[in-house]
Amino acid sequence: MSPYAAPADPTLETFGRDPWWLIGGKVLAIFVFLVLTVLLSMWVERRVIGRMQLRVGPNRAGPFGLLQGLADGVKLALKEDIVPRQVDKLVFILAPIVSATPAFVAFSIIPFGPTVSIFGHQTALQGTDLPVAVLLVLAMASIGAYGIVLAGWASMSPYSLLGGLRSAAQIISYEIAMGLSFVAVFLFAGTMSTTGIVNAQADRWFVVLLLPSFLIYVVTMMGESNRIPFDLPEGEGELVGGFHTEYSSLKFAMFFLAEYINLATLSALATTLFLGGWRAPAPISTVWAGANEGWWPVLWFLAKLWLFIFFFIWLRGSLPRVRYDQLMKLGWKVLMPVSLGWIMLVATVRALRNDGQDTRELVVYGGVAVVVILLAMFVWEAMSGRAEGEEPDTAEPAEPAADAGGFPVPPMDAPHYHGVGVPAQARRDNTTRKEVTSGLH
Repeated sequence: MSPYAAPADPTLETFGRDPWWLIGGKVLAIFVFLVLTVLLSMWVERRVIGRMQLRVGPNRAGPFGLLQGLADGVKLALKEDIVPRQVDKLVFILAPIVSATPAFVAFSIIPFGPTVSIFGHQTALQGTDLPVAVLLVLAMASIGAYGIVLAGWASMSPYSLLGGLRSAAQIISYEIAMGLSFVAVFLFAGTMSTTGIVNAQADRWFVVLLLPSFLIYVVTMMGESNRIPFDLPEGEGELVGGFHTEYSSLKFAMFFLAEYINLATLSALATTLFLGGWRAPAPISTVWAGANEGWWPVLWFLAKLWLFIFFFIWLRGSLPRVRYDQLMKLGWKVLMPVSLGWIMLVATVRALRNDGQDTRELVVYGGVAVVVILLAMFVWEAMSGRAEGEEPDTAEPAEPAADAGGFPVPPMDAPHYHGVGVPAQARRDNTTRKEVTSGLH
């Protein structure tokens, strides 16, 4: 038994006292958990969307198709690694590594459960914790965005470059709103430590107290994950695959791995910040005194985690891809102003409560004001869009000058010969197509 007896609920002082083999075991357990979560998420997503679309889904590799994700991983590992000639090879190879590595690091501050005994040592079911642990997740998400941007730039492809630029603009706008949604949680918990935030939700989850922050985070985590309806950095219809168009084999697999790990990380962070973390739901915790002790909290944590993952899958099978201007308008014109107004209201309420004043009327009036402002914004957008629609542009586009440069285009009324306007006299004289097309101008 370790001489240090850790409390039932971990705190910041709990960490840094474990032996090296226990720390290494935690790191290995987190790595294995994330890899298995990715494999299972792929299978669940394909099966669930298959049911939604009235088809079977994967059912050949293993029982019920459970080994389909593993088969896909082996296939990607054995495929030929194709590197285009004109790419910047160093950056081209480094980009998927930069994208995948932060995804693993961000999960190290997520608490799975309380303090338990492992081979006689009292330790918290968490990799580590920091006084600014939640900011570490935002930092890792920002570094992961560099991998996408570098992949688009190093590929020397216009489609890849546009995908990388889209991802940069999208992540910047949605990370700001995501960070603002965390501020209200920090004000109520009094800490940025994930263990402290979970301990602050012992009586009531923050999803009840801070419902607007939770809804803002749900929207921003969809934009952060680059998935439908916000998968514009890899929109197949216009970008042929986006930033990873030129990637194959294990490099493409690393981008794929990073996307699904981010899916699990964002779901785990939502569970930690708003759904009480590893704590059992109210009916279970009130009836069963030992629901939040031992290894049982791991079950509650996994249930909440997979509830969010299913939510991601459900949205992918239900919603279409939005336009890029709609995406940016939602991030900059709706989520950010609402987040700032909500933070001002929460900060005012906390300050008045600290002074011992009654804040119920302020909360009601503030909520009504927020609703009125949101309705006014939506009405304004609808009216401005309708006004623009009443004035269609009927002017015919001007025809470009024939000598404006570019590829020579024959006149529309010219006779065609193999798709190029070639006069009959030129065909009889065996004039070359290049000479004819250049002579048309």
